[in-house]
Amino acid sequence: MINSVEERSLAERLQPRMAMEEQFARTGKKFRKSFLSRHERILVRPWLKFGLQIAGLYPRGLRNAISPVVRELRFSFTDLPPAFDGFQILQLADLHIDRMDGLTEALLPVIDGLRPDVCVLTGDYRFEDEGPCDEVYTRMRPIVSTVSAKYGIFGILGNHDVSEIAFALEDMGVRMLVNEAVEITQRHASIWLAGIDDPFGYECDDLPGTLSSVPSAAFKVLLAHTPELYCDASARNVQLYMCGHTHAGQIRFPGIGSIRNNARCPRAYAYGHWSHREMQGYTSAGVGCSSLPIRFNCPPELVLIELRRKRSSQTSDC
Repeated sequence: MINSVEERSLAERLQPRMAMEEQFARTGKKFRKSFLSRHERILVRPWLKFGLQIAGLYPRGLRNAISPVVRELRFSFTDLPPAFDGFQILQLADLHIDRMDGLTEALLPVIDGLRPDVCVLTGDYRFEDEGPCDEVYTRMRPIVSTVSAKYGIFGILGNHDVSEIAFALEDMGVRMLVNEAVEITQRHASIWLAGIDDPFGYECDDLPGTLSSVPSAAFKVLLAHTPELYCDASARNVQLYMCGHTHAGQIRFPGIGSIRNNARCPRAYAYGHWSHREMQGYTSAGVGCSSLPIRFNCPPELVLIELRRKRSSQTSDC
């Protein structure tokens, strides 16, 4: 059973983001837009693509980008309600689906073989951070309709998204969490799923407000687009922090990893499983790509996390 204490409409919850969209349109500037990021399309992408083509690697990068894998993980918690032992969460992060030719078709049979308890989408559905969204909707519909999750699909927005995407995804059946939390109840026990608006590009996140309706002792799963709020989330007794945004670099080198993390957080928090004090987190490498639709040593991933109740003498499975 899903219980929501939020009484405001989606349009009301999106007001801060829509105000920022109007400001960005008026000023032509966005948060965290450096000279390099503003000119990436004309400075970085062409040279990177040219270099990979000269080396004969570009076609391989394209194939890698539409070869998704399922990352199955098991996280253990001492305070997980017994009724949720074995509860599975499927995460799809950073789809950037409108420019990822062939990715939807590659994802459908993979998703169809999974039966999670809940599915979460952690933002960035559009490839660029500007322009039309029509192709996003065309490619997201079959993905959403293929997901079979007992308690449904929940989503948040990322820094590439605009507010209209939230309305479109809700029309498809995704429950968009915009600085709010919902309670999932089974067998007289519950956990809370909280989702915040993008803290990276729009800076419309409100973690205190999001958790204000959640009992302090409740088991909390937080959906955030980036890992950057790890400190505040831990201080507010979040047990599991799920995010993406970094793409794990898309290109990873043996022994080094990625060159660019694109997040203000410790490098260890930019990809994979991590912990901060009592909180565990996972930063997904994402499903799609940005800048160029290529990947090397960093496959696109669907993350399937199984929650397990840990006895006090038991060590974590991760």
